[in-house]
Amino acid sequence: MKDFNAANEIQDLQYFGEFGGVNPSISDSSTYTFLSAKTMFDTFEGNTDGCYLYSRHSSPMNIYLAQALAKLENTEAANVTASGMGAITSALMQVCKGGDHIISSRTIYGGTYAFLKNFLPPFHIETTFLNINNFEAIEASIQPNTKVIYCESVSNPLLEVADIRRLSEICKKYNLKLIVDNTFSPLSIAPALLGADIVIHSLTKFINGSSDTVGGVYCSTQEFIDDTKNVNSGACMLLGPTMDSFRSASILKNLRTLHIRIQQHSHNAMYLAERFEKDGLKVAYPGLKSHRNHELMKSMMHEEYGFGGLLTLDAGTTEKANELMELMQQENLGYLAVSLGFYKTLFSCSGSSTSSEIPEEERAEMGISDGLIRFSIGLDHDIHRTYEKMKECIHKVGILNHETISIF
Repeated sequence: MKDFNAANEIQDLQYFGEFGGVNPSISDSSTYTFLSAKTMFDTFEGNTDGCYLYSRHSSPMNIYLAQALAKLENTEAANVTASGMGAITSALMQVCKGGDHIISSRTIYGGTYAFLKNFLPPFHIETTFLNINNFEAIEASIQPNTKVIYCESVSNPLLEVADIRRLSEICKKYNLKLIVDNTFSPLSIAPALLGADIVIHSLTKFINGSSDTVGGVYCSTQEFIDDTKNVNSGACMLLGPTMDSFRSASILKNLRTLHIRIQQHSHNAMYLAERFEKDGLKVAYPGLKSHRNHELMKSMMHEEYGFGGLLTLDAGTTEKANELMELMQQENLGYLAVSLGFYKTLFSCSGSSTSSEIPEEERAEMGISDGLIRFSIGLDHDIHRTYEKMKECIHKVGILNHETISIF
């Protein structure tokens, strides 16, 4: 892998505020004035650098954040959106038109699954869902109208790891675009360096880190970003998922500490995963040697940032899972809530929350059991204390002695 330190690249970016502030000034405007009508015309045509027309096109703060995120993912450019789904839908709708075909990982965020499975078919865009590391099945499913292979670096919620290098080779062989959602593994994995064409994040999660802002980004070549912002045919321009400048400013400030937070999230998740496994719980975490994709992730990751802050624990049944989560919340161990990347641990039962859009029988085929709890591990300073308190809750609920629990 190319030697690349995204944290340094981001730290080296400096934007002075309008009055010399250490943070860039926020332009609280939806529209911008021009000294001449010709300059306005040129800006509409995309021929004037440094001029702003209307905030749906671009705004200073959105451009600052996009530049920093392009540095994060080692791409030429990026564009920020009002949500992660805004980024996903804009990228896919730019690449795919009526009559096209997509190959997608079968284990992805429920909202993405619903978009591919339910929303796109009326527009004559079909999707084949596969085990993303079954390369023979992927190649066998490629059709003349296939345009995209879509996956998540580390999947939601099963934490399956995609072999981005192999997928990139397939995409190059068949002239396809590889789109990778890297929300679960910022800094740990750099998909563009492994061959991805477009990298997506829900900025709501680890990158922002404070659960107070919804946002998204797609990172790619300058040509692709420009295409998505074209006033006549750009998916993002015409669908309009514009990020607010104040939200961009907030995310840009939090981005500066991402490298510190990711290291602590990963450290804490590894600590808990190792101990839960020793306790005989059915835990999944890519950092564990027992995880089927452990060596694959090691081969792709930047080790200093660890294996990420997500782990899953199978409580056996929905009832046991709910009882455990409610008890942990009562004991101030975190929040029973969806999303991830917060400073406090968040936990939810995936089958009845973030993967609920996937039909029950398909969840069962994927391996998303009714009792599967997804943990986004927080930034706890004393993680041993957290473990001891979590273990007490697990004992009280009776999961440690549950017959369905075993080390996989």
